[in-house]
Amino acid sequence: MSAPREGPAGSVWVDGEILPADARHLSVFDRGFQLGDGIFETLRARGGRAAELGAHLTRLHRSATGLDIDLPADIDAMLESGIAAVLAADGLDGDDGDASVRITVSRGVYRARGVLPPSEGSRATIAIQAWPVVEAPADHLERGLHLVTSAVRRDPRNPLATLKTISRAEYVYARLEARRAGADDALFMTIDDHLSEGTSANIFLVRRGADETLELATPSLDCAILPGTTRSWLLDWAARVGLRPAEGLLRHADLADADEAFLSSSVAGILPVTTFDGAAIGDGRPGPWTARARADRESMLRDTASGEAARL
Repeated sequence: MSAPREGPAGSVWVDGEILPADARHLSVFDRGFQLGDGIFETLRARGGRAAELGAHLTRLHRSATGLDIDLPADIDAMLESGIAAVLAADGLDGDDGDASVRITVSRGVYRARGVLPPSEGSRATIAIQAWPVVEAPADHLERGLHLVTSAVRRDPRNPLATLKTISRAEYVYARLEARRAGADDALFMTIDDHLSEGTSANIFLVRRGADETLELATPSLDCAILPGTTRSWLLDWAARVGLRPAEGLLRHADLADADEAFLSSSVAGILPVTTFDGAAIGDGRPGPWTARARADRESMLRDTASGEAARL
C-alpha cells in the first residue's frame, strides 16, 4: 500500500477502470456535463471501509428511480469494489486512512440535442473519486459556524427536492451568498417560511419542548430536504442519549431561540452553529450536546474502521 497523497485526488475510477486524475475521462456529449442529468452520493471511508454504504446505495437507487436512470444490475457490487480500488490507488485504505468518497452517476452519452432523455440505448457513466479528509478548522469547532438565510427558496412540492442530483446551481448560488456576507454557510427556507437545510448539510437544534423535555429538533422530510444518512443516525442517537428526537416544521425564530444548533453531513460530521443572520444562538458558543454528538459520531467511524460498526 502506498503512502496517502496530500491535496487533490491522484486517481479516479471511471466505468470500472482506475485512471489518473488529470486524464480526460468524459465525453462532451455526456448528459451529466450537458444538463446536470445525473445523481451522486458522498460518504466517509475509514480504514478502507465505507461508512453506512448500504444507506448511501439505497438513496442512490431511489434517486436513480426518480430520474429514470438505468443502473447496471450489479451496481452495488461494482461500487463497493470501485471504492476499494480508488482508496487503494491513492493510499487511503490503511488503518489510519480517512477519506471523502464521491460516487457520481450520469445518464451517459447521448449525441442528439434536447432535454428529453433517450428511451433506450444510453449507458450510465459511473465515476468514483476520493480525497483525504481535511479536519475541520479548530476555529469552526471552537467558535462555531455563522449561517445566513439564502434568498433561494425551496418548494416542498418539488419532486426533485429529496433526490440527490448533480444539478447544484442553487446550492452554489447560496454558498456564494454566504461568502459575500462573510458567513460560513447559507440556510435554505421553504416557500412557506420553514427551515429547510444547508447547502450540504442538515440542520439540528437542541431546545426545550412544550413540556420542558430537552429535544433534538430538525426539519421534517416535508421541508424539501435531502434525507441525510447522518440525519437518520442522529435521530436514533438522540433517543439513546436522552434527547427526544423531533421532526417538524421549524421557523427562523426556532433556530434563533434554540439552546444550541449544529449542521450534520456524512463527510464533515457534526459542526456547531452559533450565529444565525447575525444573532447569537444560545450563549453564542458551541454547546455540550453538539460536542457529544460529534464525539459519538467520530466513535462510530472508528468502529467502522475496525469492523465493529454493526454493533451500534
